[in-house]
Amino acid sequence: MVQYTLAQSPEIILSVPGKDSAKARDKAMDQLMELMDAGKLPTELEEGFGPQQLIEVKESTSDHNNSEDAITQAVQVLSNLATLKLKVQESRTEALELRKAVDILFSDNTVTEEEITRLKEGFKVLKNFAQANLRYQEARAKAEQARQVLDQALKSPDA
Repeated sequence: MVQYTLAQSPEIILSVPGKDSAKARDKAMDQLMELMDAGKLPTELEEGFGPQQLIEVKESTSDHNNSEDAITQAVQVLSNLATLKLKVQESRTEALELRKAVDILFSDNTVTEEEITRLKEGFKVLKNFAQANLRYQEARAKAEQARQVLDQALKSPDA
């Protein structure tokens, strides 16, 4: 069940079965037209009012459920951070060695075919490390908030 309202008349709630979709919004518009035809709409709608202007009403669930959802999400974010941290640590040493080897491409020194082959094979490791490191840094930023959510939830009610 999805519910819609109007910015002009927030007290009007139009309920439609299903999820928010173009079809659901069309059904809500039909209900709105019935209200208008019956003279039960307390406001005039401007010309060209359409389904996209309906505002979806989010059901307000209890704070308890929201808190539990926030804790579950926080734990998932922290678990993801732990996984990414391991992945980054496992490939860091090899990636940094390969990164140093990249510098040979920019020197005037002669390089062997073997060095180039090793370097080309190492590009995948470098790419994987760099991507994992970026994901880890992004996850770490998100995990700060997750840590605060957990800290709040773990506080003793006496404190």
